[in-house]
Amino acid sequence: MLAIKNNVMASNAARHLGMSYDSLGKSVERLSSGLRINSAKDDAAGLAVRELMRADIAVLEQGARNAQDGISMLQTMEGAMAVIDISLVRMKQLAEQAATGSYSDAQRSLMQNEFTEMSEEIERIAGATSFNNIRLLNSASQSISIHFGGSTDYINVPGMDMTRSGLGITSALVSISSMLSARAALATLDSAISIKDTARARFGYKMNRLEGTISVLNIQRENLMAAESRVSDVDVATEMAEMTRNQVLAQAGIAMLAQANTMPQMALTLLQ
Repeated sequence: MLAIKNNVMASNAARHLGMSYDSLGKSVERLSSGLRINSAKDDAAGLAVRELMRADIAVLEQGARNAQDGISMLQTMEGAMAVIDISLVRMKQLAEQAATGSYSDAQRSLMQNEFTEMSEEIERIAGATSFNNIRLLNSASQSISIHFGGSTDYINVPGMDMTRSGLGITSALVSISSMLSARAALATLDSAISIKDTARARFGYKMNRLEGTISVLNIQRENLMAAESRVSDVDVATEMAEMTRNQVLAQAGIAMLAQANTMPQMALTLLQ
């Protein structure tokens, strides 16, 4: 029916043109953001799954950083124990020197002075070495928990007593002021070195374990990121094809709307 009051063809063309423009705008949004899901209306269930995955990824990333911080802490403690090792070796060397009969008591007194300084330095290192104000070398009763995941995902790092009393090298227990006491000190220092080596090795075990944990966490994070990408990221090739289709439809819609708007003019020729 030829009519001038209502242009049904123009309304129909405008409606389809609006749909094409909406689809074109969605394609532009997806391609510019790189995401298939930009709001809940795009995919409500997919959005919920994506946000849960993102939370898990963030936890894994922080867990890996926690483990790295734990390694840094243990490296700090183990480095201090390396210095304690040097002091213990020097103390044993002095004890061996004082144990021979070719030195006088006055000379052993000088050796004792250095021996005492070495033991005091061990005491100072054990008490002063800290990481974020955490000390692991001055008490065997404390324990630090390195957390890197769920409520049960953690590694406990026990403290070590590297003080003079913990090593058994207090002035009341060991002395090199005489030949006999120097010979007895050798066995005591052997025990102290063994205690120190055991503690240092234990820190090494924990560092190796934490490094393995970091590798596992990074693998889990990569797999979750891949899964999150499949749920959330846009397929650029598919979306570009859809965008091209919508561009063609929009151009066709504009052309047809222009044609539909001219239709009522045909009725004017009948009125002339």
